[in-house]
Amino acid sequence: MRTLTIPLGFLTIAIVFLFWAMGGLDAMAAWAAEGQRAFQNSMAGALRRLKAGDNDAILTLLTLCFGYGFLHSAGPGHGKFLIGGYGLGSEVRLGPLLGIAVASSLAQATTAIAMVYAGVLLFQWTREQMVGVTEQIMAPISYAAILLIGLWLIWRGTRAIRSKHQMAVQSCGEGDGLALESSRHTNTDNLISVPSSTSEAACDHCGHRHGPTMQEVAGLSSWRDAIALIASVAVRPCTGALFLLVITWRMGIEGVGIAGTYVMALGTASVTASVALVAVFAREGILETGTRFGQARAALSALEVAVGVTIVLISAQLLVQFL
Repeated sequence: MRTLTIPLGFLTIAIVFLFWAMGGLDAMAAWAAEGQRAFQNSMAGALRRLKAGDNDAILTLLTLCFGYGFLHSAGPGHGKFLIGGYGLGSEVRLGPLLGIAVASSLAQATTAIAMVYAGVLLFQWTREQMVGVTEQIMAPISYAAILLIGLWLIWRGTRAIRSKHQMAVQSCGEGDGLALESSRHTNTDNLISVPSSTSEAACDHCGHRHGPTMQEVAGLSSWRDAIALIASVAVRPCTGALFLLVITWRMGIEGVGIAGTYVMALGTASVTASVALVAVFAREGILETGTRFGQARAALSALEVAVGVTIVLISAQLLVQFL
């Protein structure tokens, strides 16, 4: 099975890059927008039936909410783009990344709920005003946060590359350091080096540690990374959720609107979780290739830099329209 991950990992990245370079995102955006309008019309019809006393319309509405969330996330949204890029360029495990994907969608729904009820109760905003705030203020903030994450990935990957080079010329000597990197510090079963203790992180040749273990780095950055990723997605609520919440508030069925918003978030999470799965799968294929040549750490660092550059370029492209 692992032998298949190598070509499929590279193929996945190549397909995504070509799709973006050939303008596929624009076509996907148009398709998703048209589908979302159709879902909104159907949701409005289900709400009218519900208001008229048809309790069976609740299940119809929630099903439409899930479908809307799925379709919304299937378009060129920034949430799956960020989580997929992070999963591809960082050594995060699949389980935590799936958790981040779900948590970011639920947090985005919570932001929509907080914004709508603060807007209607405190500021008397209309739905158009809420959408305006979302698109003109929250959207650029979200894109800027994503750009910063891209810059941080570049910095972290570059620092790891420099650290690896410095390790090679320290007390072990350049030749011994490179040899030890492939023979002592590489775990071919796990694709990347993950020492189990401090003593295992020490070099057998000189007895000194040449930097923190992979476990220590992950422990220091995992919660920080998760919070940054979730916040950058959650800061911009879904306009479909705003539409649902405002209408249900006016109809006096607020609980239905809140429930539908979270179901919509689960529909979104189903796509971002799938993207996370593909990203981790592709990364493992690339790392396995690096492991075969004794360069797993170098491959991961280079991949992190490449993903960071891509995130910065796309985020900058999204931010340009607000300048």
